[in-house]
Amino acid sequence: MLEDFQGKGLLIHHWDTDGICSAALLLTELQGKDLTNWTPTIGAFYLTDDQIKWAQDFDYIIIADMSLPRENILALAEKTNVTIFDHHHQESIREINHRNPVAYGEPAEDYPSCTWVIKEQLSQQVNLYHLLGLIGDREHKIKDNPKFWKIIQNYCKEHETSFEELTELVQLIDSNQKVGDKDAVEEAPILLTSYSRAEDILKNGLWRSNLQRFHEKLKEVLAESPDEVNGVLMKRLHTKYSIISSVTRSIAWGTGRNTVIVNQGFFPQHDQLYARSSLVDMSPLIARAKILGFNAGGKKDVLGAIVPKESSDSFVKEVVEFLKE
Repeated sequence: MLEDFQGKGLLIHHWDTDGICSAALLLTELQGKDLTNWTPTIGAFYLTDDQIKWAQDFDYIIIADMSLPRENILALAEKTNVTIFDHHHQESIREINHRNPVAYGEPAEDYPSCTWVIKEQLSQQVNLYHLLGLIGDREHKIKDNPKFWKIIQNYCKEHETSFEELTELVQLIDSNQKVGDKDAVEEAPILLTSYSRAEDILKNGLWRSNLQRFHEKLKEVLAESPDEVNGVLMKRLHTKYSIISSVTRSIAWGTGRNTVIVNQGFFPQHDQLYARSSLVDMSPLIARAKILGFNAGGKKDVLGAIVPKESSDSFVKEVVEFLKE
């Protein structure tokens, strides 16, 4: 398959640890090729018309860990060859090279990260970046998946490290997107291809500074308790930090409760909405958001959506109604 990537290529990847590590794995596999890695606007799970037009000039496009709208993908495919590596719940796109086992009916539990999809698709040996992708997307929840928790434990034993130390690496890589540093996000996969040890990640001064800024903001936000609406925990934010996912995880996983967070300050015309549940399958809610025309995606236990401000209140009510205990 890799021999099909000829000419000038574009690698579009998500801005979180799984996306960054996925990009690093692909850059390593395609070393020596004319390949540019790029991430869309942080927080926006779609491409603008101008971004699509720019991307169409490349000979091929690889998309990693980004559930972009089907219409975006088909628009790109009109002018160039498109390959997707992903693990999110999405419809299969047979018009392109769609490497997402979950989209073709495989259990999501078997593919907790995009890095693992890449490992399987490209027959790679397990390495640090595969595991950071797993932990980045699932955090401590990966311990509930016996197969992958055993793989992580074996790696830790072999390399004399710990789950907590791997989590610290994830936090450092994630810090760039959380403070909105897009340049650092795009530089990160390139740096990871040159790093030979975990210590190289720990010594990155910019990432450590970004992480400190993020922790200060997260502490400030979490200091105020969420409201409760029909048994669902609710919180509204107004910040430019890409913090909504971390806030949702902290509250949902810390309480075991269904949680909805809305950030009204990230986009000028839209609200960010995240919902998490360990009790309810979110897949129908993701489908409902897409039917309403919102940019939305997620997995069985999480919904992420970008909602026009004029539709935000009504959709929040619908989400709470879906999740109410």
